[in-house]
Amino acid sequence: MAEETNITDAELEILQVLWSLGPVTVKDVHENLGSTREIRYTTVLKQMQVMHEKGLLLRDESSRQHVYKAVPTQKTVQKRFTHRFMQSVFGGSAAELVLHALSNYKASPQELDEIRSMLEQAKAKSKKK
Repeated sequence: MAEETNITDAELEILQVLWSLGPVTVKDVHENLGSTREIRYTTVLKQMQVMHEKGLLLRDESSRQHVYKAVPTQKTVQKRFTHRFMQSVFGGSAAELVLHALSNYKASPQELDEIRSMLEQAKAKSKKK
């Protein structure tokens, strides 16, 4: 996947299905997306074909029904989206992003523990420099 590849909201939705289910057919993606909203099979098919052309999906054509697999990992896409969002909305400030998220969304005790752990790791790294 080229670094400059722009991922649309519709493509991200399909990637999320593939990350959750693993390699699947268009029919599987359509059924998954169709469980929450109305969407045509042909729309999903066309979108996945475009994603294949963009290098976002691999397509196994060895059987009658093609099986698609996501190329970028979920972590890679999350990192790219977070970086772009932090730069454009929060002026590059990780602190502003985290403060906004914590002040507007409820974090579970487990999530707060993970955040504390990450902060301690970041603090330790900054002391080494």
